[in-house]
This record gives sequence, C-alpha cells and structure tokens, in this order.
Amino acid sequence: MADQPLRTTPQDDTPRPVPYRGGGFAPRRMPLVTGLFFALLFGLWALGSARGWIGPLTLPPPGDVLAALARLIETGDLWRHLSASLMRLGLGWALGAALGVAVGLMVGLFSLARATGLPLVTALFPIPKIALLPLFIIWFGIGEPSKVATIAFGVFFPTVINTAGGVAGVPRSLISMGQSFGLSSWRIATRIVLPGALPAILTGFRVSASIGIILLVAAEMIGAEYGLGALVLNAGNLMRLDLLIAGVVVLSALGLVVAFLLGLVEKRLLRWR
Repeated sequence: MADQPLRTTPQDDTPRPVPYRGGGFAPRRMPLVTGLFFALLFGLWALGSARGWIGPLTLPPPGDVLAALARLIETGDLWRHLSASLMRLGLGWALGAALGVAVGLMVGLFSLARATGLPLVTALFPIPKIALLPLFIIWFGIGEPSKVATIAFGVFFPTVINTAGGVAGVPRSLISMGQSFGLSSWRIATRIVLPGALPAILTGFRVSASIGIILLVAAEMIGAEYGLGALVLNAGNLMRLDLLIAGVVVLSALGLVVAFLLGLVEKRLLRWR
C-alpha cells in the first residue's frame, strides 16, 4: 500500500489573550486583614479572661490594661515616660546609625579599612550589648550618657554590616564606568555607591531600630526615674500587671510607629526601584 499523505488541519491563528503572571511577588497592602487579625487576638484575649481560661496573674483582662493606660494618659505620666525614652532612643540611634554608615562605607570601599575594621566588627558584634552597660556606667556615669552610649553601640554594628554588604553588592561595572568618565572618588561614592547600597542601608536601619528599642528598655531599668523601661520595671516590682502590660503596649506601639516612619523614608528614597 502506497504511503498515504498525512492530513493536516489548518492552524487556528485567532489571537488568544494570555493571562499576566509577572507580578513578581510584589507586596500588597492589606490593612483590613491586619485590623481583623489584631481584633481577633484582642477578642480571644477578652474571651479567655472572661471565661477564666487566662488567670489575672498570668495576663490581666484587657479592660484593666486599658484603664491603666487611661490613668497614665490622664495623670501625664505617659508623656513623661515616653518623652524621656524618645530622647534617649533618638540620640542613641542617630549617633550609632551615622557612625555605622560612615564605617560601613569605608569598610566596603577601602581594602585597608576592610582588613582592619571588618574583623573587629565581626568579633564585637556577637557580644550582648546590655552586658556592657555596667562598663558604660563606669565610663560615662549613671546618667543619660551611659544609656545613649548603650543604644548607639548596639545600633552601630548591624548598620556597619548592612552598609558594607550593600556596598559589596553594587555592580563593579558601574564603578568602572564612573572611573572611565573621570569621576572623582567622592562623586563615585555619593552618586553610584551610596544609591546602590541604599536598600541594604535602610534594611539595616530597620533592624537597628528594633535593637535600639530593646536596649533602651534594658538601659532604663538601671538608674532611670522616667522612661518606658523604668515604668515596666516599677510595675513589675509592685506586681501591677495591668500597668506592666500597658507599658508593653506602648512599647509595641512605639515599634510600629518607628517601622511606619522608616517605611515612609524607604518609599521616598527608593522611588527609583
């Protein structure tokens, strides 16, 4: 039997819409889900307290915590504690972050700074910074300088590491291009290296801000009359769990506000991404 020719069917040239799948895991803001999640946690807390599943010595009812928070606001104690903490956190974080960015840029750009500074930072970074608070008290006294120094010291190291990592991630082809066009080292550092390392630097700011709040509370528990750490410590000594949890709520709100402000800064500075 002779070979039969293959039958072919005409191809369908009708254009078909192709679904777009290039979202790239872009984050979406879901404030409703966030609000519902916190409302669910609050409801479970209230339900557990009302049914007796959560004892008052374990976690006071949310109504008692809100009442304690209202008394802090009414008497003005909240502002006295919060203003003292904000001053210490602002000074310590600004000092540590500024020095961390400067040292991180030098470590990332210069071989001599990398050979000397990176091993030192790597050796000192794992040390619990709160363990050095007695040493800072001996050096700077029991007052504000020791507390600011503790916060600055803790903020310094993650900022250095993130800044140096961001500089190392800048494509060397861009730096070579700048050198080929005769740009000075200062212009290369400010126009090419710093913008390229900015995402990593801002990530370091987020991490260091959280570390700064942790060290703030620990530093204020030693020799501080006012501050959120002093408030929490005194409430714990008096077994005032409602006041203690109210202080923790204020600390959590402070962390959320700091993260929100850093998010605004990141959104403004990284519009080019």
